Amino acid sequence: MANNHRTVKNVTQGVMNRIFAFFARHLFPAQLRMPFYKAMGVKVGKGSKIAASVEIDMSAPELITIGKNVWVTRGVMLLCHQRDLSFYEVGKPVMDCPLKFAPINIKDGVHVGIGSIIMPGVTIGEGAVIGAGSVVTRDIPPYCVAVGVPAKVIKTLENK
Repeated sequence: MANNHRTVKNVTQGVMNRIFAFFARHLFPAQLRMPFYKAMGVKVGKGSKIAASVEIDMSAPELITIGKNVWVTRGVMLLCHQRDLSFYEVGKPVMDCPLKFAPINIKDGVHVGIGSIIMPGVTIGEGAVIGAGSVVTRDIPPYCVAVGVPAKVIKTLENK
């Protein structure tokens, strides 16, 4: 749904996604949430858990892929769109800039800490840990710890 055309079909899907999101955000335990995220179009691997109060981008949930055995903790935001500021200029309202869409890919075994924000176009490598409150603006390699705003790798895990 990367275009801005409103059709009956995509408005209906948007309404359904918001209903699914309500249940997904509030059901307990986490296993009960997964069918609702999948119904929205989010691809969720086996054994993954999405905590309560996670915000999934309603504009394009089908652009989100979550691998196996991933833990997305409370208050995380997964965003698949943002304003394209390459069109921004003096005197022009920023809201007139078009939206650009890009997928989020969270690989197997990732842990996304409380309150983190994952921006459009990001891939988080297998086994990576994203620290609480981090803003992930670029790809994160496998098996490392990344923290901060913007998120930076502070530790790389080695095979023993």
